[in-house]
Amino acid sequence: MNSYLYLKSGSDIRGTAVETEKGRLELTDEAVFRITAAFCRWLEESGYKGNRIAVGHDSRISAERIKKQVIRGLAQFGKEIYDCSYASTPAMFMTTVDAGCTASVQITASHHPYDKNGLKFFTVDGGLNPEDIERILILAEEAFEENEAEPNIISADFMAVYAERLRNMIKSEVNAESYDEPLKGFKIVVDAGNGVGGFYATDVLEPLGADITGSQFLDKDGMFPNHTPNPENKEAMKSICEATVKNGADLGIIFDTDVDRAGCVDEKGREINRNRLVALASLIALENCKGGTIVTDSVTSTGLTEFIKNDLGGVHLRFKRGYRNVINKQIELEAQGISCPLAMETSGHAAFKENYYLDDGAYLITKIVIKMAQLGKAGKKLDSLISALRDPAEALEIRFRIKEDDFRKYGLSVIDDLKLYADKTDGWRVADDNYEGIRVYFDSEKTKGWLLLRLSVHDPIMPLNIESDVAGGNKIIANLFYDFIKGYDGLDLSVIENIL
Repeated sequence: MNSYLYLKSGSDIRGTAVETEKGRLELTDEAVFRITAAFCRWLEESGYKGNRIAVGHDSRISAERIKKQVIRGLAQFGKEIYDCSYASTPAMFMTTVDAGCTASVQITASHHPYDKNGLKFFTVDGGLNPEDIERILILAEEAFEENEAEPNIISADFMAVYAERLRNMIKSEVNAESYDEPLKGFKIVVDAGNGVGGFYATDVLEPLGADITGSQFLDKDGMFPNHTPNPENKEAMKSICEATVKNGADLGIIFDTDVDRAGCVDEKGREINRNRLVALASLIALENCKGGTIVTDSVTSTGLTEFIKNDLGGVHLRFKRGYRNVINKQIELEAQGISCPLAMETSGHAAFKENYYLDDGAYLITKIVIKMAQLGKAGKKLDSLISALRDPAEALEIRFRIKEDDFRKYGLSVIDDLKLYADKTDGWRVADDNYEGIRVYFDSEKTKGWLLLRLSVHDPIMPLNIESDVAGGNKIIANLFYDFIKGYDGLDLSVIENIL
């Protein structure tokens, strides 16, 4: 087995980058050097001829060490290195649009703990797919002739270019009387979680007239001392909700470490996250694309489907988990002539077709800020746009650990068995549009909900999502599911037994 393949995490490379008591160093200098050199070889065999490659990183404490090895790997192949220093992941793709780069390397591990890090690769055609990453890791094992080439480095403040692009978007689309200060009179609080998202407050919002008083954790600190930089984290969302209300802000914004994901909060401190965020983004995307298709991951709510269909006049396609999966489906539909302006995961990854199919948290928030400013002219608030969205009464996620060595085979067999069980059980209705796992509807007055059982892409985990439109419905559905699952000794069932 290839010794580097374990570093593959979907369409990223990820591993331990700081040696701790918990585990050994995985992203060693040698590994990073060889993987970067392999990326150069992959570019050549894939037909990418350009010579300029951008390099950037988030605030992690291992970033500088890893960057040295990335530069060394690029220098092996005579690449001109466009050093962006601190940068967001989406900005690193944009170097291929605005800085003449053929490809880029971002050093990040998203929201993961301080001791993790990783590599994300882009070309002028976008992010890489899992099979590309696998090929690069295989190439990294092969021998090649090493040299001590002097790196050709160009230092660049590309984040200034990227921020200007976002400012110009807001100016143009809000088109306020005070054109250069379209956000004057608005207070917006930003929580960057000590990642690299602080620029959005200081370099995008404030120059446009926004009051950013109360913004927090804008300084870069790779130990993430305040909270996990993750819009899905309850502590992080509680922090930005409280900051928004405390400062009397019109909008609260939170980014993950590398700003490819985001969430937000309305002026009353209510989360616009997960299904609510997808609903708002869908509304914006469909304004100029009537009847278009919105691709999401598989765990979105029934209420969201109804909102997209009935209130927005769009089509909702629930696909698979994984931001690359939903984006690739979006691109596939467009190639078939099906208009698909947005692909979005409930985690906050949002890719607008108009933005190069790039999942960009800052771009998503910019679209929302523009809408907020436009509504402000008429005295309206953002929450009025999604007031028709029906939220579930209860939502729950349970994650079963698979104890069997061949966890993929075992997990898939459980899903197959569940489909057979559901087909013959009264009151269970299998969804006819499953792309991942199995989704079952329960239509009785006491349940009015659904469950989705799927297999994690990489880990020995089976997540179970349950939603109900009635109080107490989740527990009833969980009990019904337990009657099926209780005989499967290859799963750690304590997680469901503890809630029943």
